[in-house]
Amino acid sequence: MPIAYRKLTGQDVARFIEMRIVQLREEGATEDIDLTAALEDYYRRHLADDTFVSWLAVDRDRIVATSGISIVEKPPYFGCPTGKIGLLSSMYTEKAYRRQGIARELLGRVVEEARLRGCGAVQITASDMGVYLYGSYGFTKNGNFMQYKL
Repeated sequence: MPIAYRKLTGQDVARFIEMRIVQLREEGATEDIDLTAALEDYYRRHLADDTFVSWLAVDRDRIVATSGISIVEKPPYFGCPTGKIGLLSSMYTEKAYRRQGIARELLGRVVEEARLRGCGAVQITASDMGVYLYGSYGFTKNGNFMQYKL
């Protein structure tokens, strides 16, 4: 049976959170706090107000890959006159399903979601694994990204 693609629903949130935590750990996260409640709160609120959209890859009713895009708005600027930006996150594929084009398919679907919602750009802080995928899709590095941790 081929991989099926569908949007995340409230019924999927628990599995989605499990996969997000695995992703963060694979990317080297070392903080030992339980993010489950905070993630559940975030996904439920932003699914409800349509500012978070996720496409999933499903193999026989089992989610095997995830994607996500948060729609945020900031003051318009020349590179993004709408001020709306899609922040890409939750791009994760289980190891057995990697290198099959699944992540690229999910990426295309969430980028299109951002386009449909009027975003002028899509941004991501890419993991080492993701850099090749995003670069091959057309993402370019922006050397100006900096972060201040509070």
